[in-house]
Amino acid sequence: MGDFLTLDQSKRRFFIALLPPQEIQDYANEVKEYFAQNYNSKKAQKSPPHITLQPPFEWHLEHLPLLEQALSTFAETQTSVPIILKGFGAFAPRVIYINVVKTPELMRLQGDLMAHLEESLGIVDSVSKTRPFAPHMTVAFQDLTRQNFRAAWPEFQHRELEFQCIVSQLTLLIHDGKRWDVSKNFALSI
Repeated sequence: MGDFLTLDQSKRRFFIALLPPQEIQDYANEVKEYFAQNYNSKKAQKSPPHITLQPPFEWHLEHLPLLEQALSTFAETQTSVPIILKGFGAFAPRVIYINVVKTPELMRLQGDLMAHLEESLGIVDSVSKTRPFAPHMTVAFQDLTRQNFRAAWPEFQHRELEFQCIVSQLTLLIHDGKRWDVSKNFALSI
């Protein structure tokens, strides 16, 4: 039993994402709050607004410097990424998100990052290997019931939204048992 607890505490969940500038995060957080208040969907509030590049994976805390070094090395070879957010989208029947345009720069960054992590650290997301990258910024998921999805989606389906920005860092997020927090940022070369 003691060994299990020790092992459990030595690993944490991480994921790697792009976080938009603060004003876009503020907008997305307002939408998340709207879903919490009106559709009883609060789970999306457990992380900052983000575009996932590498889905959650487990990693030993003692090997965190290795992970950080791999991300730093990768980031040094990459340029800042233009991000275009346009309208809302959905993965029926549970997820509503801000749509992220599949620009060549974003698609290339995500593919290169996954290849780098697999090659350098053996981090592989089996689901992502079987389907194409669909960039998005979630505003409601998991605890959005099917009934509430059916009520909310017509409200957001045609809502206009457009933001453009440049993201100049990768963000490593860590799960503290309750929510996702920024662990470290890695500057992309300009």
